[in-house]
Amino acid sequence: MGIALDQSLYALDSTTIDLCLSVFPWAKFRKHKGAVKMHTLLDLRGNIPSFIRITDGKVHDVNILDEILIEAGAFYVMDRGYIDFKRLHAFTRELAFFVTRTKENVLLQRRYSHPVDKSTGMRSDQTVILATDSSTAAYPDTLRRVVYYDAVTGKRLKFLTNNFTLPTLTIAEIYKQRWQVELFFKWIKQHLRIKAFYKTSENAVKTQIWIAVSVYVLVAIVHKRLGMQASLYQILQILSLTQFEKMPILQAFQIALCENDLFDNGNKLILLDF
Repeated sequence: MGIALDQSLYALDSTTIDLCLSVFPWAKFRKHKGAVKMHTLLDLRGNIPSFIRITDGKVHDVNILDEILIEAGAFYVMDRGYIDFKRLHAFTRELAFFVTRTKENVLLQRRYSHPVDKSTGMRSDQTVILATDSSTAAYPDTLRRVVYYDAVTGKRLKFLTNNFTLPTLTIAEIYKQRWQVELFFKWIKQHLRIKAFYKTSENAVKTQIWIAVSVYVLVAIVHKRLGMQASLYQILQILSLTQFEKMPILQAFQIALCENDLFDNGNKLILLDF
């Protein structure tokens, strides 16, 4: 994890896996398109999924908040597609924290402004409340709005959180860590077989996705426990080549190092670093 926190940090997001509706008629998404969604809560202490739910493509991301077991004291980072103030208030009630980007149509009323160091990119740090009766009924407590200017992209990023103690720059860094779940989805889709399915039933598709996730987790465990310098992709390659060989696992990696020179190939994609 690229940020020092004493608490757990989780990133929540989903990825859509497109399917041909004529071949997978049960996976209705749009009028002429099929899909399933893989909703994932990624534990950023090791980039290991702690929760996965596979649904049809029509299930809205925000509904998954109802299924997550909230850990007291933990931080949850998510994009603005998960803004539902009644559901977000559950994090406050359970003594957990969330960091998300706000939407343009969210009306907020400023209560207090706090000084910020603008040389770090921070633009404002405000204590706010929701400004409409319906939203106040859903989330009656105060919120913190942090505005950060990203000099690289030229964008002003507006964050909402229920944490009032961390430095403003740490709030921005926490949201930046959300990108790790995007990398997780990219790795799964690039290196494991979930683009072409062997069978067309709902159970077969979900089983193949779960197998892919299980392979990822096993490779990640090997990577961490053996303290290997190779990327997850390189480890996956070696295990794929030696899956029918009966030998100690370290011996398999030593042979690969000597014969295939996989560890020196700089062109391999390295996405996650445990």
